[in-house]
Amino acid sequence: MAEGERQPPPDSSEETPPTTQNFIIPKKEIHTVPDMGKWKRSQAYADYIGFILTLNEGVKGKKLTFDYKVSEEAENLVATVVPTHLAAAVPEVAVYLKEAVGNSTRIDYGTGHEAAFAAFLCCLCKIGVLRVDDQVAIVFKVFDRYLEVMRKLQKTYRMEPAGSQGVWGLDDFQFLPFIWGSSQLIDHPHLEPRHFVDEKAVSENHKDYMFLQCILFITEMKTGPFAEHSNQLWNISAVPSWSKVNQGLIRMYKAECLEKFPVIQHFKFGSLLPIHPVTSG
Repeated sequence: MAEGERQPPPDSSEETPPTTQNFIIPKKEIHTVPDMGKWKRSQAYADYIGFILTLNEGVKGKKLTFDYKVSEEAENLVATVVPTHLAAAVPEVAVYLKEAVGNSTRIDYGTGHEAAFAAFLCCLCKIGVLRVDDQVAIVFKVFDRYLEVMRKLQKTYRMEPAGSQGVWGLDDFQFLPFIWGSSQLIDHPHLEPRHFVDEKAVSENHKDYMFLQCILFITEMKTGPFAEHSNQLWNISAVPSWSKVNQGLIRMYKAECLEKFPVIQHFKFGSLLPIHPVTSG
């Protein structure tokens, strides 16, 4: 992976709550492959990838046990979900949460469902329920808990990977924890990419680092040599630095997830993540 230029963290997670916004039920807009151009030019794409990159910057160099700030609004989220004055946003935001737990008919789960949960969190930021101060807690507390639930479902129901590329894919189910997890490990004093294929290193450090949690889960779910069942990750272990891993994974996420019709055809667009072209200024 060649190291690309680091993009400055965007301001998508620092939205001011809409006061007179007309919320709508999100719907699918990407029906054919040519529609992918609309997606890549859309405000939704710009806001979504901006949100992902902002969180990527926020967790850089931090352990899962980092003493992060949580705004009062985020604490109240557990009890009230969405404040009364934003009740009109609930039907729109809830669509993304419903989409985030897999397909109940096919009993499958994949990166499209994971993206729906990230979109749910992005929407909570856009209506002001979560704030920029919460960016570390969004990853370490909320998203990490989501991963715990989904891993339990995967173990219990042996969910099928949705759109998996098999041995040539990064992972059957997740992608974002590898991005944010590699950001955590940037400039680590002794853990290098080559160490994540070392069973002892994973065992001793997985509680602090999301990337290593992912590796541990893979080894629990799959049998055989790591290089055979997770060839893409095995190749990544040869990359010399975590910053290069992180930038390479961001590019890979855009190419293999956000620019793939089978994934994006299921994404839904509303007033918070609209299909209209990105506006300048």
